[in-house]
Amino acid sequence: MSKEHISLIELGETIADNKFILGDRLVEVGISGPTLEGTLSSIAMAQQELGHSRLLYRWVSDLTGIKSEVKHQTGKAFQQNVQIGNWIELIAGLYVTNVAVDLVMKAMIEANNPNVNPPFTKMLKEQQEHLIYSQSWCEQLLLDKGSIPRRCREAIEKTAQEAKQWLVKVENDMYLVTENIIPKDARLIEKFDAAIGEVSKEVAKQNVV
Repeated sequence: MSKEHISLIELGETIADNKFILGDRLVEVGISGPTLEGTLSSIAMAQQELGHSRLLYRWVSDLTGIKSEVKHQTGKAFQQNVQIGNWIELIAGLYVTNVAVDLVMKAMIEANNPNVNPPFTKMLKEQQEHLIYSQSWCEQLLLDKGSIPRRCREAIEKTAQEAKQWLVKVENDMYLVTENIIPKDARLIEKFDAAIGEVSKEVAKQNVV
């Protein structure tokens, strides 16, 4: 397998690993969510995230030609997601990760490279639901009392730092750009910063009211 081809494998595995870990944490941590609705939603989203990860691992195995049953992530998930231990970190991780993943998926769909065919269109609707849900929870936590807003901000910032490092790598990968897998003017970082900033803007608006 060429070094260049590995860029695409790594991209697929990074998304799959994060979804695999988030699915796992949505069950482990989500089961003790602060509300019944939160807990039930977590379990439902866990199944969807794990389903997305299976689809992506299958796509990667088609690219590599190696068929294998994935029982553990390949080590490319964001460390902050691996370390999720409470509801605040879970919500922040779910939101920030899906913002980053959504941008990459949409950029690849826009590039429309006939040789790549990722299964992203199947996932986008469910992913959009996860984004709306986790953004709403982030706003709720940032408007809460005591240490919760600060802890939520910190969790968002830590995951965002890792997500941005990944987006920089994707955007600057010569193979992905020259082979038109990611469009040249994808502006992933710019769009990511704008999307993450939306939560703060929404919270500021509600505080004024």
